[in-house]
Amino acid sequence: MAEEARGICVRDVPAPAFIAAYAEHLKNSDKFELPVWADTVKTGVFKELAPYGDDWYYIRAASIARKVYLRPGIGVGMLRKWYGGTYRRGARTEHYRKANAGIIRSVLIQLQEMRVVEPVEKGGRQVTTVGQQDLDRIAGSVFRDGEDDEDSDDEE
Repeated sequence: MAEEARGICVRDVPAPAFIAAYAEHLKNSDKFELPVWADTVKTGVFKELAPYGDDWYYIRAASIARKVYLRPGIGVGMLRKWYGGTYRRGARTEHYRKANAGIIRSVLIQLQEMRVVEPVEKGGRQVTTVGQQDLDRIAGSVFRDGEDDEDSDDEE
């Protein structure tokens, strides 16, 4: 099978696999730092507890980077809406609540300092050329790892 070689982008790989790989990349990067408040803060008013996992901040950052890649011009408000959820108020009716804006804003600021995202004139953020190359490179490695796993499954 002679397949034509083409670049793999973030759209070509499953979201959970890409987010896990990019979160690991951010964790190993010396430019991306965990804030001091990361172990105590909740991700929204609708949550009862702070996240359990130690890497939750990196996973959220990877997810935000993917969202900005897929939807250029997305801002903090739209991301708050995306990561929001149901606020269960006991016996009273449930209501939708937006996510914590401080977490999203701090992630976007750090990604901006890493030159992964940049502000847009109309508002919101978009991925820079360098950031797109970085994200596509990681997506390519995830894609190749997935192909290798499929090949090993076929041989069994």
